[in-house]
Amino acid sequence: MLLNLTACKQPNRLEQPEQLTVSEGFRNPLGFYDATPTFSWKLPINKDIINQSAYRIVVASREDLLPNNADLWDSGKRESNQSAWIKYTGESLKSRQKVYWQVQFWNQSNQGSEWSAVNHFELGLLQNKDWNAKWIGLNTAKDSIRGRENVLIHRPQYLRKEFELLDQVIDARLYITAKGVFDVSINGKNVSDDVMSPGFTTYDQRIETLTYDVTKLIRSGENTIGVEVASGWHSGRLLWGTTPWDNTISPQVLAQLEMTMNDGAKVSVVSDETWKGTTNGPLQFAEIYDGEIYNANFEIPHWVTYHFDDKDWVNVEVSDLDDDVALEPKRHTTVKGMIELSPEKITQTDSTTIFDLEQNMVGVPRVQVPMRKGDTLKIRFAEMLAPDGTFYTKNYRSAHSTDYYIASKDGDIEYTPKFTFHGFRFVELSGYDTSKKPVKNWLTGIVQYSDFENNGTFTSSHEKLNQLQSNIVWGLRGNFLDIPTDCPQRDERLGWTGDAQVFGPTSMFNADVYKFWASWLQSVREAQLEDGAIPWTVPDTRGNKIGSSGWGDVATIIPWKIYRRTGDIGVLEDNYEMMKNWVAYHQKKSNNHISNMMSFSDWLQPYPESKKNTGDTSRNLIGTAFFAHSAQLTAQAAQVLGKTDEQAKYEALYQTVAKAFDNKFFDETGKVKDVTETQTSYLLALAFELLPEHKVKNAQTNLLRKLKEADYHLRTGFLGTPLLSKVLDDMGEVDVVYKLLFNETYPSWFYSINQGATTVWERWNSYSKTDGYNTMSMNSLNHYAYGAIGEWMYERIAGIAPLEAGYKIIKIAPQVRQPLNAAAASLNTPYGKVSSSWKIKGNQFQLDITVPPNTIAVVLVPANTDQELILDGITFSDTNSVLLKNTRKDAFELEVQPGSYSFQSVVK
Repeated sequence: MLLNLTACKQPNRLEQPEQLTVSEGFRNPLGFYDATPTFSWKLPINKDIINQSAYRIVVASREDLLPNNADLWDSGKRESNQSAWIKYTGESLKSRQKVYWQVQFWNQSNQGSEWSAVNHFELGLLQNKDWNAKWIGLNTAKDSIRGRENVLIHRPQYLRKEFELLDQVIDARLYITAKGVFDVSINGKNVSDDVMSPGFTTYDQRIETLTYDVTKLIRSGENTIGVEVASGWHSGRLLWGTTPWDNTISPQVLAQLEMTMNDGAKVSVVSDETWKGTTNGPLQFAEIYDGEIYNANFEIPHWVTYHFDDKDWVNVEVSDLDDDVALEPKRHTTVKGMIELSPEKITQTDSTTIFDLEQNMVGVPRVQVPMRKGDTLKIRFAEMLAPDGTFYTKNYRSAHSTDYYIASKDGDIEYTPKFTFHGFRFVELSGYDTSKKPVKNWLTGIVQYSDFENNGTFTSSHEKLNQLQSNIVWGLRGNFLDIPTDCPQRDERLGWTGDAQVFGPTSMFNADVYKFWASWLQSVREAQLEDGAIPWTVPDTRGNKIGSSGWGDVATIIPWKIYRRTGDIGVLEDNYEMMKNWVAYHQKKSNNHISNMMSFSDWLQPYPESKKNTGDTSRNLIGTAFFAHSAQLTAQAAQVLGKTDEQAKYEALYQTVAKAFDNKFFDETGKVKDVTETQTSYLLALAFELLPEHKVKNAQTNLLRKLKEADYHLRTGFLGTPLLSKVLDDMGEVDVVYKLLFNETYPSWFYSINQGATTVWERWNSYSKTDGYNTMSMNSLNHYAYGAIGEWMYERIAGIAPLEAGYKIIKIAPQVRQPLNAAAASLNTPYGKVSSSWKIKGNQFQLDITVPPNTIAVVLVPANTDQELILDGITFSDTNSVLLKNTRKDAFELEVQPGSYSFQSVVK
């Protein structure tokens, strides 16, 4: 509804809105990908601001046009309580354009705010036609060697270009990407601190580009740009190595430097045949799985400066752009060195020193050690040590994961690997000057992951539960390196779809990763096959052209879960066709609605009777359950998108598949029939609502029986484990969830912690102090899938959950049980920070909460409701801010307006 602006003026303005972002949470981005962005903001915390009644957004091509002369878009004052994901509907935006915007809002009393600070975004090169540059590089394939598994190993390249400018530069942008990974410098100075750029995508369809503001690096007169490029994911060794793109192609660079001069002239320097290159540099070898070889004897001083003598360098080879491969700005944040860890202890032998960081991490070491000329520093990595103190590296499989530095002189050297990364806790150095006594500051662990901020916190009164939370967070950091990987250390490190779909919701609590998931989902869409199948890994490094139930269902589960966490219908709009196509693939792989799809099943179920990695749960049962579930999620997405006919179609399909599932796999008593009875078989039936109402109670009883048979230990793998806590919670069996969560013995979350885990493991028993290491080759000690329990920890132990998509309505309902006597969590929602902190002493319970502006919360305070409820130190009665909705025997149910509150109650 468009309102008259003049009539709504208010003399006393509220504070301005805060934390302005565009699209999936970008703040003033450079090289932005989205020419049709959405706008979001948060209301300031103020007793006069309960909710928003209206907003106005203004968008302009120049800052001085705001707010009253916006030439791109003026929304006008619009009556709406929506303060997130407002779609831009103004003038068309184009590549390179810098856009400025502001917003103001009106509160529930129609009192207006001050205008926000001016924010901006600058678009990158949005289309291939924006590029005048060509792909350049050296033909390293003809000189390369065959490495492990007979894979072609390309030598890293050094590429350079000199240019002169006759005037002063007032603005300069470098647009750049690579088939491989690159690092770029201008006039001897590094352009950025990004690592492993541009990232890992479906290279046969899309390559991401990056934009850098390099104005301050360029000078009038003589200039030089230099690029180092290595194989990375595009041309390097990958597991299976049958990629849809040609990974035998030598790494190449595409660069376009665009400058505006003082006189207004436009000058460009592009990658073309005038560049020169060499492979005769210090970086002799660089592979993701295998590490680096750096020979300081081949260092090239001043190679990125003017007048460097490059007569021995050769002219690069040039190739045109491929119109079938889209060049698009990177749509999530780059990988960076985010945290530095120092060793906690060192262990020395005659010729080696082991550094223990006491935290399993992903990244690279920075070494600063004394060496003698000609000696080779060998840097090895391990996640854990064998009982005799030696390195346990069997679980790295064929990944050599070792770096070498060859010294060119006596004295201290400093080295940080550039085009590889490792998963490790321990680092072993050998080859240093043994006349020097090793010290801890010889080594620093540089933790690398995609540049995102924390999004939530969780803590409790229980040390091991806090360690589990830490393990979940470190597993996230270790496996969110440009894509969501399965593991970061062995010869794999791939975007396994099954692992991603089970951990996605938990990741959203712990980190600001909406843009990360949105970017990867684009790769999933691009990887989807014509028949609707989703490859096992995305990007697809196998070319297997077959889907797996529970794995390919990432296509429906992650978009829906993100929508529930963010409230942004854009994620459903982007992925809806993919969702439908995946459901169609389910249909193709079923007979009378019973699935016959290939499946990894309930991967790594403990104690499988069959001794298979796939566990005991029938793959047909699993496939049929996920068929129904994906149809239901697609129906729900259609409803949100206003597609009424399609909603009805997919809802009917869901009901049909659910009926077929029930008839095929459950008898009249609600017991599994004709296939192996497992905890997961009941969990799927109950979690996905696949049984008629009269069978549900019996199925729940049977699930409890299976848990009791296992002495209340889980017997679930990757697919069943994430469902366990929710299903039991819905059954009212919170005590059983607590029992499972706080178990100390195998298989359980605390079992690995008792064995020394600092991350989540691939297997429940990857290692034990009594039995040693699991003998299986797949034995990652940093594997986030079982960290999915973190979702329940946030939503039910701390008690923060969305009742409406995006936390517009919040449920705060902590589940208080022994052995906890306190727990707390906070979460940054699209509307601001919500927090819940409780503690109990004897029968006295206290709950402190904060509800952000422009939301409401439904709060359940555990209590003996025969006793009084205290609010902020005063006996409770209904107020303008807190209303009593319902009184149960075990809790007061309240509706709470934005603000901070402290409740005290007496519990039984």
